[in-house]
This record gives sequence, C-alpha cells and structure tokens, in this order.
Amino acid sequence: MQDDFVSAPTRVGLISSEPIRLAGLASVFEHHPGIRVVVGDTDLLLADVSLRYLILDVGHLPGWMEMQLLVRRLRPEIGQIVLGPVGNDELLLRSITAGARAYLDSNSGPLAVRQAVEAVVEGSIWAPRRLLSALIDRLLSQTGAGMHEVAPALSPRERQVLGLITSACSNREIAAELGIEERTVKAYVASLLRKTGAENRVSLSVQAVQGAIRDHRGMRGGMRGGKQEASGRGRRYPMKNS
Repeated sequence: MQDDFVSAPTRVGLISSEPIRLAGLASVFEHHPGIRVVVGDTDLLLADVSLRYLILDVGHLPGWMEMQLLVRRLRPEIGQIVLGPVGNDELLLRSITAGARAYLDSNSGPLAVRQAVEAVVEGSIWAPRRLLSALIDRLLSQTGAGMHEVAPALSPRERQVLGLITSACSNREIAAELGIEERTVKAYVASLLRKTGAENRVSLSVQAVQGAIRDHRGMRGGMRGGKQEASGRGRRYPMKNS
C-alpha cells in the first residue's frame, strides 16, 4: 500500500463512544504511511475542513442512522466508513444510500476496518457482495431513472475505461491494464461521470449494463459484468474518481 500514499497523509476522523474500541481502531493506523486518524466528538470533527473521511463506530447506538444522515447533511463530501448493526440487509442498503462508502458489522476487528478504509481512500466501496448485488438490482429496477434521453457518445479509450469500471477495477488496476498513468484514469472517470450525468461509479455501471451509453460510432451496448473477489468478507467496488 505504501506506493499508493506518496503525498500528505489522508486525514480520517474516528467517532466511537466505547473507549476500548476507540483505542483499538486508532492504534491500527498509528504507523500507517498514508492515513492519519483524528479522534474527537462529532462537532469537532465535522468542523475540521481537512477531513476527507469519517469512521462511524455507531452500530451499538439506537440513533446511528440519524448520526450518519447528520454527517451527510453537514459535510456531504466526507466519505463515511460505518460500523453498523449485523444482519439487516435493508439497513445496509439505507446506509449506503445515506452516504456510506464502507459498511462493516459493528463487531468487525481493527484490521478489517483498516482494509475497508484503505479501499475507500483508493476510491472503492467496501460491503458484503450480496449488498452490492442488491444495490445494483435496485438501481436497475428503476427503469430510466437519472438517464439521459440521448445516450452520450464515448471515445474508444473512455469505453475501455468504462468496461474496466463495470468489472469492479480500481483506478490503479485500470491504469495497469491500459498502460497509462493513474491521474489519466481519474480524468477519464471524471469525463464519464460528466457525460453520463451519473453521480458515482455504481450508477455509471448501471447505465452501461442497461445499454444507456453508446460509443463514438453511435452504437449502444451493455458492458461485461463485475468480477468477484476470491476472498474477504467485503467486496471492493470503485465508486468515485478519487
């Protein structure tokens, strides 16, 4: 992971009402080369404009969803890593919809949280495979929702990048596959989001699967399906161009 973090460390806030959990989660990032965890209460962390991500260890609180919605309302640009209740798929979907970039069970250990945060910083989301499948199915069922009446035309390179996005590749993996710089991939992703009007990479993939995007010759067509990861409780799915 060290090659991925060559600039100033990414500041990640951490909220937990359990002192032992707080200490354990903070300690796993103590010597991380690219992530610096900042501990504090909600008001203090939301006032810190340098924070880009926030770990919410709130699954044991009855009003955890309200806290997540508060963060989204006050700081919509912050990527949330939520440790929430176990076993309720509808709550998982609501949490992702409310802005969570990662969702883990509240009993997940510090190392699992570290993996999830690293995935989010790389531009992915981290969640159970069944949740991502259900989320995409839900978006696909909303026929035409958020789609342009006229399908945007893509260049050959944009179509290559889009195909790899629908295969759940990160920006780094796309760069390696195409032999280009990662910053160039980010530029292509930004262009795709702008052309399609998609809010994120999940909805971009849905448009591709629905055939709502055409190439530079005016041809429509769906893209290949997402790849499966062989191990791990969560699955990475590229979400933003960051």
